[in-house]
Amino acid sequence: MAAGRGRSARPVLNRCLPLLAELGEAQLRLDPVRYGLVSACDGGLLEVSGLNAPIGALCDVAHGAAPLTAEVIGFRNGRSLLMLLGDTVMLRPGSRVRTRGQPGMVPVGEAYLGRAVDGAGVPIDGGPPLHTRALWPAGGKRAGALDRSPVRSPFDTGVRALNALTTFGIGQRIGIMAGSGVGKSVLLDMIATGAEAEIVIVGLIGERAREVSDFVERHMHGARRERTAVIAVPADHAPNLRLRGAMLATSLAEHFRAQGRQVLLIMDSLTRVAHAGREIALLLGEPGAARGYPPSALATITKLVERAGNSAASGGSITGLYTVLADGDAQDDPVVDTARAILDGHVVLSRDLAQRGQYPAIDVAASLSRVMADIAGPDHLALARRFRALVAAYEANRDLVLMGAYRPGADPQLDRAIALHDRLTEFLCQPARSTVPLDQSIAALAALLRDDG
Repeated sequence: MAAGRGRSARPVLNRCLPLLAELGEAQLRLDPVRYGLVSACDGGLLEVSGLNAPIGALCDVAHGAAPLTAEVIGFRNGRSLLMLLGDTVMLRPGSRVRTRGQPGMVPVGEAYLGRAVDGAGVPIDGGPPLHTRALWPAGGKRAGALDRSPVRSPFDTGVRALNALTTFGIGQRIGIMAGSGVGKSVLLDMIATGAEAEIVIVGLIGERAREVSDFVERHMHGARRERTAVIAVPADHAPNLRLRGAMLATSLAEHFRAQGRQVLLIMDSLTRVAHAGREIALLLGEPGAARGYPPSALATITKLVERAGNSAASGGSITGLYTVLADGDAQDDPVVDTARAILDGHVVLSRDLAQRGQYPAIDVAASLSRVMADIAGPDHLALARRFRALVAAYEANRDLVLMGAYRPGADPQLDRAIALHDRLTEFLCQPARSTVPLDQSIAALAALLRDDG
């Protein structure tokens, strides 16, 4: 019986060893702990007197048995402005507020791999708490322009249309742009399934909670689980927690890149990050500019995207894949415009193509990879240009063809496009959760256009 009890206690002791080691290395703080008092609450914005904490610091607000967590987002008239990461229910005036951790730093490390956490690093998968001593600046470590090595190697997405027609590179930043319900998340899921990377960091920011559970169920199992980390903050969470989730995912990717590893960073979606930045900026009194977006909200997108890329110092890379929601299917939406200007390429999904049953509904003519000319061979580039020209010719004259108003022989290019239309559409379609490698995609493109003069 004693031996049996010893064996049953051993797993518990093994789980406690990392915590004991962390406690043994922790430094004992003997300086007095300062605190502030809640003096006002307006929605989720708190005014705290007597608190000397920098912007970005996390604080504990006394709230019965379990304290609330808040983040310092500004200060005004001698008072600190804090935004809660949760609800304000049962919050009382005069509650004590204390800072915790190191301001501006987030914990990173191998402990995140195989786990799903929220924007504060708290597990949401039912597993034990994460214990890691490594810290990384939440805003990233700024590098010079010449410290970024160029994109020279192709990145296999596992999607035939993307591999063949808008070839991506390792270290590239790509946006998937579409309106709601057109298939951004499905295409993102296909790339997450077929892409090859040492580490996969997934940030599900401001999306539906159902999508979070579905993604974890599909991707967090088998061998892929050990190289995947999920940071999920659904849409019903506080805006600063959503923003912290995006910054944590990017900081985690930067940490692994500094170790010389090849990282795939997936962010769904960049628009929800901008929405979170807009809520915080408007709460602080910043005036709305472009369709209600304050300048700081759009600047948040630029700062986040610029942190991805190749590192000349470590040899590692972050290939960034971001979804961008075009509100009302408007491609001139401020978030879409800002993202398109800063990203190294974009994939546009068309609602018209989706309604015709083409999935993924990639608009080939509107999609672009800015690094394809540097990583693809001349024969491949020529085939891709020919495919684009045929698709563009058909789409420009589609109404005339369907009405029977076009006379065959009037335009040789259009004649070839009409003859190959069904095969071109079949090439662009691909079942969900299926994978077509890069070399097979290029071979299929060559076979399709081999006999086309």
